[in-house]
Amino acid sequence: MTQVPHTSTAPRMGQTEFIILIAALFATIAFSIDAMLPALPQIAAELSPDSPNAAQLILTSFVLGMGIGTLLAGPLSDAFGRKPVILAGAALYCAAALVAYAAPTLEGVLLARLLQGLGSAGPRVVSLALVRDLYKGREMARVVSFAMMIFTLVPAIAPFIGQGIIWVAGWRGIFLAFVAFSALSMLWFWLRQPETMPKAMRRPLQVSTLKAAFVEVLSHRVVVVSIAVQTLVFACLFATLSATQPILDQVYDEGERFPIWFALIALLSGTASLINAKLVVRLGMRRMISMSLGAQVVFSTVMLVAKAGGIWPPALAFPAHLLWTTGVFFMIGLTIGNLNALGLEPVGHVAGMAASVIGAIATVASVVLAVPVGLMFDGTAYPLMGGVAVFAAAGWGLMRMIPR
Repeated sequence: MTQVPHTSTAPRMGQTEFIILIAALFATIAFSIDAMLPALPQIAAELSPDSPNAAQLILTSFVLGMGIGTLLAGPLSDAFGRKPVILAGAALYCAAALVAYAAPTLEGVLLARLLQGLGSAGPRVVSLALVRDLYKGREMARVVSFAMMIFTLVPAIAPFIGQGIIWVAGWRGIFLAFVAFSALSMLWFWLRQPETMPKAMRRPLQVSTLKAAFVEVLSHRVVVVSIAVQTLVFACLFATLSATQPILDQVYDEGERFPIWFALIALLSGTASLINAKLVVRLGMRRMISMSLGAQVVFSTVMLVAKAGGIWPPALAFPAHLLWTTGVFFMIGLTIGNLNALGLEPVGHVAGMAASVIGAIATVASVVLAVPVGLMFDGTAYPLMGGVAVFAAAGWGLMRMIPR
């Protein structure tokens, strides 16, 4: 493995601990989204009884803030180092969580969630740049895949944690859990992870410098296509996250058991990261992405036609939907890590800026695509399944633009 030597005198952690730490930083995002899923009915009843679908915005407002913050976190980390930016972002994340805990209206909670997402961009984006500081190419994809494999456990247990907190302290208590989780992971990060961006390699935070780096990042065809495909893959993810709880609750009357079914989906789809880690070095990132998107197009189309045509007997309708949802998350595990590695590979010397541009554009644009699909929920799964099929097909087509 090719690694960049540290200049820090702090003890170097082993690769296993490093992977687990990166997974914990990634998990800040998953926990912030998935722990809120069981609370959507209560939030709708308390804050938006006349427009229950609006409760889904609790999820996408966080993602929107994360996307905006992503554009700033990378350049700041290139100028001031990785650790200060990650720690400052976590501080904003915790402060915003406390504001959301006390906010009396849906608009207030949404604004706080936007700020919370803004803060989460530090751990989310800069951790990828940190990985790029130490690894490159397919080895980077392998490390990210292993981290995502561990991180997948968080979506599996987050709804259970959220449900438990709701029973004990109400849905607002979830925000206090966010503060505790972030504080513990940041303490570990602060004590154990040395700085990976030496002062001699830092880039001044100047408008001209940022503009030049921005233009350079977008001058690479591979990076531009990676951003577009990530946008579509994230749209599949966020639309599915927004609509899954209402679908299981209102279509299949499985709202009370939602944490169980979501955990099953997360655990099964989590194996995708392990499979990707085993295959990506041999097959390559481009091929893995294209194969995954193509398979999703076929699978979603077949499932949508079967559902619309009444092919599934009533007893099989719910298991079929669980299988389809698992397939969507499985696709995410086979594509996101590879798309990040693919996009960052040509621009390692400006990894922070590159991670910011890629993450910001893809995240914000994906929210624009995903929100209408989530709000189209009409008591059926058709809008979601159709939206995922279209997004995956467009992503597969774009991947054909990247030369082998």
